Amino acid sequence: MRIYVDFDDCLCETAKAFTVIAKDFFGKDVPYKKVRFFNLQQSFDLTDDEYEKLMLEGHRPEVLLSYDETPGAVATLNKWIDEGHEVSVITGRPFSAYEPSRQWLDEHDLKRAKLFCLNKYGRDSFIKNSEFNLELEDYYKMTFDIAVEDSPMAFKFFDHMPDLKVYVVDRPWNQECELPGDNYMRCMSWDEIDEQVKVV
Repeated sequence: MRIYVDFDDCLCETAKAFTVIAKDFFGKDVPYKKVRFFNLQQSFDLTDDEYEKLMLEGHRPEVLLSYDETPGAVATLNKWIDEGHEVSVITGRPFSAYEPSRQWLDEHDLKRAKLFCLNKYGRDSFIKNSEFNLELEDYYKMTFDIAVEDSPMAFKFFDHMPDLKVYVVDRPWNQECELPGDNYMRCMSWDEIDEQVKVV
């Protein structure tokens, strides 16, 4: 099977790290469980300038490399690869974050997983014609059997794959959203995701 896996808050605990940055930089003390919006500017009540500073800090290479693994993610992806599945990590991070993101995967024993930066939200200054840089028209030529995602804003990117099984990693910012269809399932852990993949 071909498997799509999002990076932030699926493979690593990005939002938890951003709560620390928001508190340290701007005095915004928002506990992780109170991060109710995927849009962190809204969750932390930041000005445009503050949000830009937050994102710049959170995407510095040494900060990206410090993010903790989501429990069970690495073991599950390696298990799938061992079973012959093709795993692609498709992130909305800017392409400028590709190298440290690739390094994070390599350091966490995910050297065999492919990594692509997809301009999901139209906010990137992309390097054109890179092998690992996807614009939406490139992405829509790809197909997957399974997707692991946390962001309700990303669900629209699955509309061209009506048979796709989407496993939604349970996070505070997606708990109140209505899942788009019967092919979507909320999962509380990577063990639960793996159990569901076994029966596909």
